Amino acid sequence: MDDLRQRITDLMPKAHDELAELVALRSVADPRQYPAEECERTAQWVLERFAGIGFSDARLEQTADGSMAVVGSRKCSRADAPTVLLYAHYDVQPPLDDAAWRTPPFQLTEVDGRWHGRGAADCKGNIVMHLAALRALGEDVPVDLKLVVEGSEEQGTGGLEAFVPEHADLLRADAILVCDTGNAAVGHPAATVSLRGMVNLVVTVEALSSEIHSGMFGGPAPDALAALVAMLSTLRDAKGNTTITGLDNTRTWSGAPYPTDQFTADAGVLAGVSLLGDGSVSDMLWARPALTILGIDCPPVVGSAAAVVPKAAARLNLRIPPGLSPETAQRALIEHLKAAAPWGVHVTADVEAAGAPFEAATDGPAYGAMARAMQEAYGRPMTSLGQGGSIPLCNVFEETYPDAELILIGVEEPLALIHAPNESVDPTEIEAMALTEALFLRHYAAMSS
Repeated sequence: MDDLRQRITDLMPKAHDELAELVALRSVADPRQYPAEECERTAQWVLERFAGIGFSDARLEQTADGSMAVVGSRKCSRADAPTVLLYAHYDVQPPLDDAAWRTPPFQLTEVDGRWHGRGAADCKGNIVMHLAALRALGEDVPVDLKLVVEGSEEQGTGGLEAFVPEHADLLRADAILVCDTGNAAVGHPAATVSLRGMVNLVVTVEALSSEIHSGMFGGPAPDALAALVAMLSTLRDAKGNTTITGLDNTRTWSGAPYPTDQFTADAGVLAGVSLLGDGSVSDMLWARPALTILGIDCPPVVGSAAAVVPKAAARLNLRIPPGLSPETAQRALIEHLKAAAPWGVHVTADVEAAGAPFEAATDGPAYGAMARAMQEAYGRPMTSLGQGGSIPLCNVFEETYPDAELILIGVEEPLALIHAPNESVDPTEIEAMALTEALFLRHYAAMSS
């Protein structure tokens, strides 16, 4: 293992240079914001690098949303070797507010030991992690490998989700490494075993045919904005617990805890502001439903008139834990909102998107091999984490390959600030996770022989 560790350490300058090349490619999968050629160039970059390390059949496959996925395979010399599918994505979130970045978003820049840039962690850091692990093993990769690197994960348009079941044999594997998550903190190895599902909907309230003068009619006239505020206020109690009728908000998390002080710092909670809910941070994040108001359509402060508002709307995001179906959650949320509507106002709810939660099995040989690899690479035991976000592809993998083990790992951790300005990656995480992956492939092959 010491020799393998040294090889990966020696590869880190190359990992830096390759990540710099990747970050410079503005692969936001939205042609309204960035030219489509940026994603095409990034897909070609990924294809060429993996073709150069033994994926001789690497190629681009178009998915249903028009994005290109890089797919390929690499066989080992052992006839009965297990197959491992390596996953990542090359598209990134837009930089959002350029002025909020301390460094240029599409230029990899080192600040206080971390490498900053859009996609440095999510998910281009995981691509260079795969490359470093496989280069360190060289010809000594003891399993058959398959690869898929998609190009529209951040847009949520479902290109790969549609591709997988239609090309099931192409990506079929015994173990799937979904490398788009990360550790609880730098140097603290973890596998993500739980993902929340979600329901996004827009609720619209109508009370009047048009605006009317608040002096002449205000008082008895029903106010759509006030009605909407009253409805939204019923979705949390005084302690901040999500309180949707019919949804259990008392479940607890049995995996590794998320320390309160660490969460407060990671989330940037202001001094004196309390966290929400009567459960632990882990309970609230990973075991219970959580309702977030994403936006409200109503007159803005600047430009508003002295008038009663006839119509208002809110966009809501409901995160749901494993064990709760999106259909049940969606129905409960809509029924709750309609029941909470005052004064007979008219309520409509339009569902934008829904996704199921995911819970990984942790009793198979691949999971055991990963636990051993992380222990050796980090010098401490692997823990189990939940993640508040959703990865619908995991459910597609689970349904398409019911016998495969899914393991969610990666170089992303709270300080990475993924999806936010000033995204960064700690290079020690790339190095340690590359070693972890290389050791995992060795251990998994040995356990499967």
